[in-house]
Amino acid sequence: MKRWKLASPSQENISFLCEEGISPLTAHLLAVRGMTDLEEVRHFLENEVELFDPFLLKDMDKAVERIQRAVEEGEKICIYGDYDCDGITATALLYIHLQNIGADVFFYIPDRDQEGYGMNLKAIDAIVDQGAHLIVTVDNGISAVEEIAYAVGLGIDVVVTDHHQPRETLPVCTAVVNPHRKDQQAIFRDLAGVGVAFKLVCALEQDDGKEMLEYYADLVTLGTVADVVPLLGENRYIVQQGLKSLQYTQNVGLAALISASGLAQKELDVRSVGFVLAPRINAAGRLGQVEKALELLLCEDEETAAILAEELCDYNQKRQALEAAILKDVAVFIGKNPSLLHQRILLIAGKGWHSGVIGIVSARVVEKFGKPCILFCEENGQLRGSGRSVEGFDLINCISQCHNLLDQYGGHPAAAGLTLQTDCYEEFSMQIQQTAAQMADYMPSPVLRIDKSVVVQEVTMPELKALQQLEPFGSSNELPVFLYERCRIEGIYMMGAGKHLRLKLNQDGHSFYAVYFGMPPENFYYQVGEVVDIAANCGINIYQNKEQLTVKIKDIQLSGFFQEGYFAGREQYDRFYRSEPFLENSVSCSIPDRTSLGRLYRKLRDGGPFYGDYISLFMRFGTKEENYCCFRLGMEILMERGLIQVKREKKGFSFSVIEVKQKVDLEQSPLMQKLHLIKG
Repeated sequence: MKRWKLASPSQENISFLCEEGISPLTAHLLAVRGMTDLEEVRHFLENEVELFDPFLLKDMDKAVERIQRAVEEGEKICIYGDYDCDGITATALLYIHLQNIGADVFFYIPDRDQEGYGMNLKAIDAIVDQGAHLIVTVDNGISAVEEIAYAVGLGIDVVVTDHHQPRETLPVCTAVVNPHRKDQQAIFRDLAGVGVAFKLVCALEQDDGKEMLEYYADLVTLGTVADVVPLLGENRYIVQQGLKSLQYTQNVGLAALISASGLAQKELDVRSVGFVLAPRINAAGRLGQVEKALELLLCEDEETAAILAEELCDYNQKRQALEAAILKDVAVFIGKNPSLLHQRILLIAGKGWHSGVIGIVSARVVEKFGKPCILFCEENGQLRGSGRSVEGFDLINCISQCHNLLDQYGGHPAAAGLTLQTDCYEEFSMQIQQTAAQMADYMPSPVLRIDKSVVVQEVTMPELKALQQLEPFGSSNELPVFLYERCRIEGIYMMGAGKHLRLKLNQDGHSFYAVYFGMPPENFYYQVGEVVDIAANCGINIYQNKEQLTVKIKDIQLSGFFQEGYFAGREQYDRFYRSEPFLENSVSCSIPDRTSLGRLYRKLRDGGPFYGDYISLFMRFGTKEENYCCFRLGMEILMERGLIQVKREKKGFSFSVIEVKQKVDLEQSPLMQKLHLIKG
């Protein structure tokens, strides 16, 4: 469950923008994004961007000089890439361009499973054996200090182009081109790896970028969207141009992939690129078939491209099956070890898991449980881990403080990878939990940011068409999320063979439909007649040549639900089971007394058997005087004394009261006695 945060922009700023002829909904969203200056707003709506001079990037002049010399003298150049979509598109872009200007060039991308991320010594030896005089990295290299020193020692020049955060020491080589260098001049820093490679191509051609986009906007857009960098400034401009370019791409392989993915003749947007095309490119890298993805992007024969595109679609299906199997294993493990869910960071290791997909599964676990997660796969006495975090918790910082136990690690606040020896796992588990406790006394919760609370009549077709000026939507310019409050459920209908739901809702006498993708009926704990709030995206769908307004639910909760009681209480509940002291001033509201226990028992008795989960039960029974910790501890005390029964069933849990003939002394509960000692 996520904490809903409703934006509260200045009404004065909104009114000012409306007076300038901007539609009310668009004005509100611009104010939420902090844009109130008319000139800034105009540039944003018209997406007018001056691409910065690539030579403003530190060392770009050195990189260009060395590459041009290699081309002129016929030296062999190796592009050292990465196996994700950003790295693959960066490799393809630079390879195509260097070939076009007459370079003797080849590429090397490490095997994800056998070599892992970034440069390694064996790879450098193999590159030297192929006669390379120059290595140009794309989407990696900034952390490869020792590996690059080894290459330089062998007489190989190295040019690094990367966008990951540098460490304190930069590689010593011919050039290090990275917008995040500490000594870098003020420029747009949020380029993807393919964006930095594109800047290198522009510098080689003495171009500001506008002409080179005509050739490469499709590849740059694919990698930029896939890497989820902020879609602002240059990135937003590039992606806007690239979406048009992708629609009619001259890249034979990309055209074949678009067709094989079922997107031919459809208008491409960020979502179709990020959730349909990019996963197919990534799947090849995740399953050790990265050369197939590169072969596709470099392919010039339509028949061969069609075959390769189908192969990538097959890899994607296999990747999805592997994820589902691992996710099932994780669910079984948590079911057998429920105390794991009280930890600050969820750590789970498994055998036989594919290292290429555990990162995606980690993200799913974070989404489900709202806590940072690291999954490990065990291979030959070593554990390879991939982690994801929640907003507000710096995962790579936490991991880096355990570096003494690690063989390798890298990443950023939201995602990280690491390897360690199996016999170090227990010590690492303890150390990282201790580090997390030192970093955050109160672990942050996932957040769902909501732009505006609306009524049905407010979100109209003309308003949604006006909102299209804010596109393309993506990271840091998210698709707007609207809050529909106090909606009575009038109907619940299955869609897609029971994988999705369609709800009929009524807000103040106005009925409308909303779809809830990925929500099977067995996980939907609301009933016809209940009044709910929904957070949703709204858009325009074309069906049978007719425009229709669509509402897509992102999250749902009962109207009047007291969020703070849940999130503050959940942290207290976890602390209790971690044997940590209650946070200051929270004991009285977190520990149940006889009065609150009696109230909870009567609600369960009078409401009859309830089916769902603990959170949905708390939504119905919790009040502003209670928090989740008090509720959960109260449920456990009532279970200990045989007053209620909780059973795990297909549809979550069933909660029911057990009929008893004699009076039950709650003070005999071991948990109650323990809580008395804490309360004092």
